[in-house]
Amino acid sequence: MARKIEPKDINIVSLAAHLRDETAAWKFMEELRWPDGPICPHCGSIDNSTLINTNGRKTRLGRPTYRREWTCHDCKKQFSVLVGTIYESSKVPLFKWLLAQHMMCSNKNGVAALEIKRTLNVAYKTAWFICHRIRYAMEGGPLHDALLSGVVEADETWVGGVAKAKPGETRSQTRRRTLDNKTAVVTLVERGGQVRSQAFERVTSANLDHMLSTHVDPSATLMTDERREYATLGRTLADHQTVNHRAGEYARNHAHINTAEGYFGQLKRSIDGTHHHVSRRHLNRYLSEFDFRYNTRKMSDGERTITAVRQAKGKRLMYDKVVKD
Repeated sequence: MARKIEPKDINIVSLAAHLRDETAAWKFMEELRWPDGPICPHCGSIDNSTLINTNGRKTRLGRPTYRREWTCHDCKKQFSVLVGTIYESSKVPLFKWLLAQHMMCSNKNGVAALEIKRTLNVAYKTAWFICHRIRYAMEGGPLHDALLSGVVEADETWVGGVAKAKPGETRSQTRRRTLDNKTAVVTLVERGGQVRSQAFERVTSANLDHMLSTHVDPSATLMTDERREYATLGRTLADHQTVNHRAGEYARNHAHINTAEGYFGQLKRSIDGTHHHVSRRHLNRYLSEFDFRYNTRKMSDGERTITAVRQAKGKRLMYDKVVKD
């Protein structure tokens, strides 16, 4: 294997050298995912495989020669670095995948599928699907496994367009149509730490209880506004403090939810300014992308890209699944 790649060296300039052709892109991916040698996805054997010598021809599997296939000495099966990842079976060249992944990891406001289309010179449907597969890879991961602790802020917002008033329609009717067009997003933010976000059709006690019990350590201190559902749920944690926004109270000593409000501000600026519209059925994948960038905010762009590439392991997302969600 080639020398170990240093995350600090990964940027748009260095990627140009690594991705100068498809063979270089495959070697680069192998260095990222297999720093200790090839890992067989079938049996888990490490560095006990042989690169197939194609001799300028297609491999036994009928794939082009630039696709580096390996044969495992233990299970005797063939594999490549893309097996069992979001990139598997894609007809898009690997160097375009890696460039798109770096763009989505290095832009604070995200990247629109139209920009990916123009940059990579692919069809819009292809760019759109690439973006969703990368967002799927950003879900979960090691950073997402630990429970939130310390001081945790909980708040909710609504994402969606504003309905225009129709002739003869009352203000309350217009407001109702606006609410029907919006989707609730509940976010838990650990001060100085991680964030967890999820979209719901409605904010209910059951939904909030599920989020708190799944993501928050019982020893945590919960900070919320005076939404009534939190009154009961806060008793399950070590402490619960509230601020009364209706009375104009936004901070009282250490009691506030300004960190969560700041997260929502970035989320809405990104959706309004970059994506313009986000479908309700795909919103959770967009939230995974924003959560991932927030949770890796202390990393460099290169480190964030490498983390996203390594999280692609064991994740497949088929086009039919995306369009039918």
